[in-house]
Amino acid sequence: MYLLIASPDQRIIKPDNQLFELIHYSDTKSNRNSIISGIHTATSTNIMRKLILSIFLIGILNINSHSQNTNHSFTLSKSEFLLDGKPFQIISGEMHPARIPVEYWRHRIQMAKAMGCNTIAAYIFWNFHELEPGVFDFQTGNHNIAAFIRIVQEEGMFLMLRPGPYVCAEWDFGGLPSYLLSIPDIKVRCMDPRYTEAVERYIKTLALQVKDLQVTKGGPIVMVQVENEYGSYGNDRTYMKWLQKVWKENGIEVPFYTSDGATPFMLEAGSLPDAAIGLDPAANASNFAEATKANPNVPSFCSELYPGWLTHWGEKWQRPDTASLIKDVKWLMDNKKSFNFYVIHGGTNFGYWAGANAFSPTQYQPDVTSYDYDAPINEMGQATPKYFALRNLLAKYQPAKHKLPAIPAPMPVIEIPEISFTLSASVWENLPEAILTPQPKPMEMFGQKAGFILYRTNLIGHKKGKLRITELHDYATVFMDGKYIGKLDRSKAENIIELPASTTANPQLDILVEGMGRINFAEYMIDRKGITERVSLNGMTLMNWQVFTLPFDESYVENLKFTPTAASQPGNFFKAAFQLSAIGDTYIDVSQWEKGLVWVNGHNLGRYWNIGPQKELYCPAPWLKKGKNEIVIFDMHLLSPKTVKGTKNLSN
Repeated sequence: MYLLIASPDQRIIKPDNQLFELIHYSDTKSNRNSIISGIHTATSTNIMRKLILSIFLIGILNINSHSQNTNHSFTLSKSEFLLDGKPFQIISGEMHPARIPVEYWRHRIQMAKAMGCNTIAAYIFWNFHELEPGVFDFQTGNHNIAAFIRIVQEEGMFLMLRPGPYVCAEWDFGGLPSYLLSIPDIKVRCMDPRYTEAVERYIKTLALQVKDLQVTKGGPIVMVQVENEYGSYGNDRTYMKWLQKVWKENGIEVPFYTSDGATPFMLEAGSLPDAAIGLDPAANASNFAEATKANPNVPSFCSELYPGWLTHWGEKWQRPDTASLIKDVKWLMDNKKSFNFYVIHGGTNFGYWAGANAFSPTQYQPDVTSYDYDAPINEMGQATPKYFALRNLLAKYQPAKHKLPAIPAPMPVIEIPEISFTLSASVWENLPEAILTPQPKPMEMFGQKAGFILYRTNLIGHKKGKLRITELHDYATVFMDGKYIGKLDRSKAENIIELPASTTANPQLDILVEGMGRINFAEYMIDRKGITERVSLNGMTLMNWQVFTLPFDESYVENLKFTPTAASQPGNFFKAAFQLSAIGDTYIDVSQWEKGLVWVNGHNLGRYWNIGPQKELYCPAPWLKKGKNEIVIFDMHLLSPKTVKGTKNLSN
């Protein structure tokens, strides 16, 4: 007789020199370890049968009641949330599956529970799941939303689903898919039929993934949010009601809620008659009074309480005061108000997913790659002093004889010795086929989602003088006959550069543009990338362009032709190999480099920029391997590579 114990995430716990038969089992680590010890001592068939029965019974007895696929009711009274008819205080911690390696989902959820949360809130990023119209991914890696929700349930917690379609979240275009921007006059977050057609397709597809995971059907989902902070953007009440209707038609039966600032105009424009009111933020009586004034028939709660804050490139790291946070949480607990930490764990804007802000037509503030957010659980998943302060406070409100779970052990962290680069590949020698166009267009018009785009023309008429790029989005390096002239940076409102005289009859002008994060909040969200208007020289509009789309995606990077040859002009990839005897989380220190992207073993870690504050990029252990590893860096400015190393911390 053989026994095999499988934990809920299907990892196999296998004592040495034993073969085992599969049993699904959910329990504490200490109980599992004691059972495993018992397996070693079990010798007879009868003892083994008793042991199997014991494991089965322990598993049943130790699963929390609401993680057992038992149907529950979750309803709204005028002032409270009711779970099975009894008042229930939501203490939620927010995290986003797309920002966390799938291998770490369970650990981060366990960390939230150990801090004192009973619920997880999760944004779903529409554009992360539908890259092309009608082509969805809800199955692979950290796209598998249903798997994330099931882990929440297995860990004995509830879930608030925040599916957008718009989410903000410092995420590219606020979660809306970039393909919408290929429609020249598209209007979003309203009843534009081209927009609503795409939204309805998304809702129908996502609903199939989550409708059977509602608390009414034995799952952990207690509420679903409609849109997000709509009162900060628009006032289309028809649109808000339509969204709720589509969710209901596709099987969502748990209560809905909205999230808005605690001001009369935002609540009037953004709330719904039968939906709970989320306040972003709220931690005093006057905030909650505004919600009651707006709708006295539904409960309100703090849907975003900020333990940290976002950081833009060129700023200092945001480090909000912990004392005021503790004061706010104490008020919420004392007054039995439900709330959600936004965020309890931020994670990382891997690849091109970081967003941006703009509060005027000329402002542009791109977000850094790290979404550490100064959250209680840092980017690496470690408990911070803020975490312990909140845990100590929330522990005081636990029922008698109930203790918070033990804090999960942190993931292993490693340093990597200095890595030198010996191979390079020039973007100029790895160009795709040119697309001809009379004037520049943004990348979305060529079906490109993100990355870089090169615009090329030959100068006729004016050959020198003031080159103006109207509506550059977002950062460009300018070349004439292969010679670097300079850069233009939208975040500094730079759009004019002086072209020198040339001895060439018709000089070749190249403009390499990086599209950074699309604006994700407020009225300037229509934010296409590349050259979005025109280019002129001394007032003369330049015509007849070649365009080269450069998404720098996995396929492009894999097919680069690297050589030991030194680079002759900026715009280069550099490659190196390094050996590891053990793997662990690390930060790739790129403090010597200027501006670009890093790939490790094919995984895009995201953007770096020497203006800071971020000087290191998070590389999770699952993306590394024992033995040989590969790192590729694209830098917009360097002709020769610097070195990198792996460190254990994100520097201040």
